[in-house]
Amino acid sequence: MWEEFKKFAIKGNVLDLAVAVVIGAAFGKIVSSLVDNIIMPLVGVLLGGLSFEKLSYPVGDAVLKYGVFIQSVVDFFIITFSIFLFVKLLNSFKDKKEEQAVGEKDVVAPEIELLTEIRDLLKNQK
Repeated sequence: MWEEFKKFAIKGNVLDLAVAVVIGAAFGKIVSSLVDNIIMPLVGVLLGGLSFEKLSYPVGDAVLKYGVFIQSVVDFFIITFSIFLFVKLLNSFKDKKEEQAVGEKDVVAPEIELLTEIRDLLKNQK
């Protein structure tokens, strides 16, 4: 079982996933900072100085901080949209690379083409 796990881990899937998690966590921190420190203050200014962090509703001894929730929702949508754009960019690079690979395969060296014709002629003689 240990050998099977090592083969699985070395294949690259686990390593790729680990790298993606680390990069995703760092990317999430960057986007959260963007939302908390730039976007939400600007939205607050546009709404007349309203700070979403201060929006709350007291219920007995508890306080419902729905402003923080709104900020988290905005944060989620920005992260999701950013990841969408990033994946779209990566896919466009991948598509270009595949198109180049297909284009390169279509070009046949003259020697190979000549050998192919000779082979076909020899097949037709028999």
